[in-house]
Amino acid sequence: MHRSGYIAIVDDDAPLREALERLLRAHGIKSRGYPSARTFLKALPSDMPDCLIVDINMPEMTGFELQQNLLNLGIHIPTIVITGVDEESIAAAAASLGALFLHKPVAREALMAAIDWAAKKKWN
Repeated sequence: MHRSGYIAIVDDDAPLREALERLLRAHGIKSRGYPSARTFLKALPSDMPDCLIVDINMPEMTGFELQQNLLNLGIHIPTIVITGVDEESIAAAAASLGALFLHKPVAREALMAAIDWAAKKKWN
């Protein structure tokens, strides 16, 4: 699978998704936004994103369900899970799927550190 050098942002909150895209662009990082997990799955190209930033609480399919679907398909993308809910169980669930957890609102420094983590994570 060819990696395409972009970060996919999956979040149903359009203003937040667009803010993340602007922040990444300001740091010279290419990104593509998707309003839902299903939209991301339907658009999943043969060029996989280098990293996935995904919200947990979305209608139709949660971020965890998306991550599990990807794993079931044998697709391993370093994933950063974001949510406004600050619970240890969410952080633990993210870790069990191999994802990193960040709490909304996401601090720029924390996001950039998470992206560095994703860049260094070995592809399986």
